[in-house]
Amino acid sequence: MPPRIYETSKRLGPISHDQLSRALTRFELGDLLTVKPVPLGLFGQNLFVTSSVGEFVFRGAPHGPAQFPTERFFTRLLHERTSVPVPWPYQIDDSCDFFPWSYAIMPRMPGLQVTDRKVRRDLTGAELRAIARAMAYNLVAMQQVTMPCCARYDPDRDIVRPVPVKDHADWPFNNGYGEVTQPPSHRELVTARIRRILERAHTASDRTTTADVEWAEQLIERANAALAVPFTPCFTMEDYKEGNVVLSRTPDGWQVSGAFDFMGCYFGDGETDLSRITAEYFDQDPEVAREFLATYLQLRAPRSGLRERFSLYMLLDRLIIWEYIQRHEVEVASKMGTLRDWTERYTRIADTLGFDG
Repeated sequence: MPPRIYETSKRLGPISHDQLSRALTRFELGDLLTVKPVPLGLFGQNLFVTSSVGEFVFRGAPHGPAQFPTERFFTRLLHERTSVPVPWPYQIDDSCDFFPWSYAIMPRMPGLQVTDRKVRRDLTGAELRAIARAMAYNLVAMQQVTMPCCARYDPDRDIVRPVPVKDHADWPFNNGYGEVTQPPSHRELVTARIRRILERAHTASDRTTTADVEWAEQLIERANAALAVPFTPCFTMEDYKEGNVVLSRTPDGWQVSGAFDFMGCYFGDGETDLSRITAEYFDQDPEVAREFLATYLQLRAPRSGLRERFSLYMLLDRLIIWEYIQRHEVEVASKMGTLRDWTERYTRIADTLGFDG
């Protein structure tokens, strides 16, 4: 009988039933029954696998050697120190015995992926606002994990620690982390990262203009004092959005029943995690964005200078996406105008929605 081959994603390539069976056996996770591709997600790293003992997510072809250890570290941290539901245990095999790359296996979290069009089309406006509130509650729960200073995960040491400004700014293209004699300030870290991404975007295409850079510098200057307002660094996901959770209807309403994709996590200002999800909500329905922000700010009283920081953090978030598109999706990039053309509507969300801070 010819081997059973699963056509997965472009990234994973064809995978045999025998390979996945061996991967499950390595972690004593039963006999392989079914395999399904995960229809959502940008990079095609995941498969849903069902075995004789449960349902799991198979995650392969990492972006680099640090991805899976980083995800495992933060998954464990949230599992041990919060009530946020996360896929634990997160088990890694980096032997390359069965695949040409390392892989991870974790429990599949129960719930709905509400970014799936088939799911979303059946949700009412009231449900979408309730989901936004659930996302705010979950974010606050994640941010209960704190550190004395801003820090990143160092996979070489398997610890979270302060890192040099340059290494933070270069992430994820840095080559390890150097030493620091004193933790850099939050203001140094944020402004350096914005400027570094601006440089990469300018190199990638002429759609990041000199005028765009000057405009970004104005936002930095405007937020200068606000960035110095003291705070306690907390868990910061950087990619917090509905696409990285599953949600469930419960007798008490909608709740996040699983959170995942923790590659970009670090310890910083929790307000930065308002950006990506707010931008997505704003594009869908400004009232949903308003509901999310209002709920979050009721749960966590804002520090002074929120409005200025919000605009700058939104610039940082949009820059991350902008620079990626300029390098990898040229046709899409050609329709976006300049950096300011695309980004300014997001940096003005606070003014558009009229929230104070």
